[in-house]
Amino acid sequence: MKRWVCLAVFTLGVAASAQVLKIAFDAADLRTLDPHYASATMDRAVVDMVFNGLVRYKPGDITVFEPDLAERWEVSPDGKTWTFYLRKGVRVHPFTGALDGYELTSEDVVFSLTKAADSKTSAYAGEYAGMTFAAVDPYTVTITLPQALSPSLFLPKVADYAGGFIVPKRAYEALGEKFATNPVGTGPFRFVRHVPAQKVELAAFAGYFRGKPKLAGVEVWYMPDVTARLSALATGEVHLIEGVREQAWVDTVKRMRGLVVDVFGPGETHILHLNMTKSPLDNPIIREAIAYTLSRTELIQAIGPDLAEPLCGVVPTYLAGGLSCDEAQARGVFYEADLAKARALLAQAGYPDGFSLSAYITERASYRKPFENIQAQLARVGIKLEIKVTDHSSFHSLIRQDVNPLVHYEAWRPSADAFLTRFYHSASIVVTGAKPDTNFSHITEADALIEQARAALEPAVQAALWKDAQEVILRRAAALPFYVLKFVFARSDRLDYGYELKSTLALYPPINELTSLK
Repeated sequence: MKRWVCLAVFTLGVAASAQVLKIAFDAADLRTLDPHYASATMDRAVVDMVFNGLVRYKPGDITVFEPDLAERWEVSPDGKTWTFYLRKGVRVHPFTGALDGYELTSEDVVFSLTKAADSKTSAYAGEYAGMTFAAVDPYTVTITLPQALSPSLFLPKVADYAGGFIVPKRAYEALGEKFATNPVGTGPFRFVRHVPAQKVELAAFAGYFRGKPKLAGVEVWYMPDVTARLSALATGEVHLIEGVREQAWVDTVKRMRGLVVDVFGPGETHILHLNMTKSPLDNPIIREAIAYTLSRTELIQAIGPDLAEPLCGVVPTYLAGGLSCDEAQARGVFYEADLAKARALLAQAGYPDGFSLSAYITERASYRKPFENIQAQLARVGIKLEIKVTDHSSFHSLIRQDVNPLVHYEAWRPSADAFLTRFYHSASIVVTGAKPDTNFSHITEADALIEQARAALEPAVQAALWKDAQEVILRRAAALPFYVLKFVFARSDRLDYGYELKSTLALYPPINELTSLK
């Protein structure tokens, strides 16, 4: 309660309050503002406003790449060398040791990419394995790959996300360990201060290369109580809040005057993985029976039609190579609920009265709620699923120990290759794979197609191979895709993002130089 009194007083006391945007996140505090480690939504939101990449996802639409720090780029005929030509005059934010900042050059870019590729200074080092970086001149950078990659696989590595954010060399070296809580970048807003367990303050950067922001600044507030966040939004103390991915919450906010609910992608896939090594799921007829038992439509209704959209392939359609419902149907791998057919298949497999299974699930509602619906649907054909609820951390440990016959998993990955490699390549089989990861089904039949697609340089060929791999997975009923769960934020109707919000990898509605308060 004391925090809210302080916030109200502070809001009234700021002369330019109409120009300072206030965002409230479901968090107690920040973790890190080093962009090469930031992974939580509240951290990514700040680094998204402070830093740039060589290229960027178009604001509000992750299906389109645009120039960012690089004004253009080209790739060599063999596909292994990418050359980026930097904008001239890009200014680094002021910091101790350079009170006027300085011009960003290729030296900074090479430094930053080298940092991103080092496991000692980055959580994303694996994305840059085998790459070399060179400064040809102050405004030209080359990146050489160990093997050629298509644009859809390479550009995300240098875009404004995760390891692709460019960290200025002189600022990082000057601040050392303090950089994690005093970030310095080239973005539309510069870091001002962090008040532990309360907020981060950012100010508009007048020297931003796209022009001075319309907002005077942004405050990121940490408010883990959703009731408090919504109350602050309703009273005008904040302008944008992280919401709750539940239909009832969305419906409640929609009825509140002066507020708008934004439901946007990319969202996280919800897929049921069937362990093909555990009896009786080792029988393909049993897996097919389960596929014809479960209704995607019923699950979506239970979760909320505003929040969940149908998913018919294991790669969502917002990514290149995603398989649509029409395509799944045309390929004969679109499973619609047919209980009579499911019962007939169970009888054919020798289980006319069904059977019993036991599986762990996390206490988190986004996992538990759909799994309980799956439990109820399976019971209709005599399959008794015992659910063991555990904490989120234990759940992830247990499923990676291969204890579950059924794994309901929520995930977002940046490409079709990442989805397919990590969940459906034999090297990723939990426990026994060469690089154990999240292949809970133990499928091996898609390996060749996954590897061929990774090596393909022609986008159309690559996308076709990714779809073929999904057909193999679905025909084996190794995994059953249900829906994509989108993200939810609520805002004042005074807030204008400055673009149309469809999707964003930052997992919050990005705030940039065009954002304004009416």
